[in-house]
Amino acid sequence: MSWTEIVLEVPRQHAEHVSDALMEVGALSVSVEDANEGTDAEQPLFGEPGMEPTEHAWENSRVVALINASDDPAELVHQACAMCDLNDVLPFELRTVADQDWVRLTQSQFEPIRIGRNIWVVPSWHDAPEPNALILELDPGLAFGTGSHPTTKLCMEWLEVNIHAYQSVLDYGCGSGILAMLAKKVGAHIVDGVDIDPQAIISARENTQRNHCDVTFFLPEDFASARSGVCYDVVVANILSGPLKVMAPMLTGRVADGGWLVLSGVLARQAEEVIACYQSWIQLSVSAEFEGWVALAGTAPNRLR
Repeated sequence: MSWTEIVLEVPRQHAEHVSDALMEVGALSVSVEDANEGTDAEQPLFGEPGMEPTEHAWENSRVVALINASDDPAELVHQACAMCDLNDVLPFELRTVADQDWVRLTQSQFEPIRIGRNIWVVPSWHDAPEPNALILELDPGLAFGTGSHPTTKLCMEWLEVNIHAYQSVLDYGCGSGILAMLAKKVGAHIVDGVDIDPQAIISARENTQRNHCDVTFFLPEDFASARSGVCYDVVVANILSGPLKVMAPMLTGRVADGGWLVLSGVLARQAEEVIACYQSWIQLSVSAEFEGWVALAGTAPNRLR
């Protein structure tokens, strides 16, 4: 089986409407790209992580619609343009998309990742390169956290070195559960994870079962009820600077006296601003930096509350 891609260059003001119209008339999927990608005229559309985009299309947008090879592309474009009240039918090009083993192609893009001293994150379709290492079996999924992002690596490296037996750990913003699983495997006694996304909770629970880790995951409201007043020896939160600043009172309130708070999802240039939001409770400092991102860490005073 094969498919056809319809490729149109569309002015910014029409990109969203044309995309929606193509879906309405039968396209299987539609994407919007910068028509000037790879040239000096390429435009960054999105701001830094955590910031909403100021524009929702590029000045010169390329709309790519995937259709069945049996469909009439000229008719679909004509219908879509009519729905958008365009006086002229937009010119377009066609590209053939041959059938492939899409599962194998996707899997080939994800290789085992070595992190820290002795950690390997290994997709289920690969053998562990070092079977005696600390192995986390994890497939790419809907929840954030496969070990490939710099902030995840920074947190994992900290946990590998600093977690000790019988400690309790809270992973706030757990995503796939990768940090919670690592904490458990390096010796933590009690590990809880929290995320606002129900899909992340499902993914995290599946991942911990696969990796034989005893971790309990909660949505925030369930966590507040089930763990009211509970503090942890280590609280780690790999989110983004904006939410981290808002959550400063809550996160510091979950750190036991003398315990550690570890934050990431923070760009190096945002570090001082985030540190300032926490200084009333815990004095944080940059513990590591990688590819423009930092991890912040600090210990709570003996009487935090």
